Amino acid sequence: MSMNTSNNFEDGDAFYEQLLDAHRGLDADQSALLNARLVLLLANQVGDARVLRDCVEAARNLPA
Repeated sequence: MSMNTSNNFEDGDAFYEQLLDAHRGLDADQSALLNARLVLLLANQVGDARVLRDCVEAARNLPA
């Protein structure tokens, strides 16, 4: 398995709205915890250590 770099969202806008809604009303610490939990849950879905490593590296190297 390799990292998928093409758009794979059924409805990216809807997911973004859902993500924003999930953060609504949270303070900075709660928001960071939600992000960490979400990353771990999604990483578990991917499961492949090489793909996860490539994703972490790609996210770290994206321009600001």
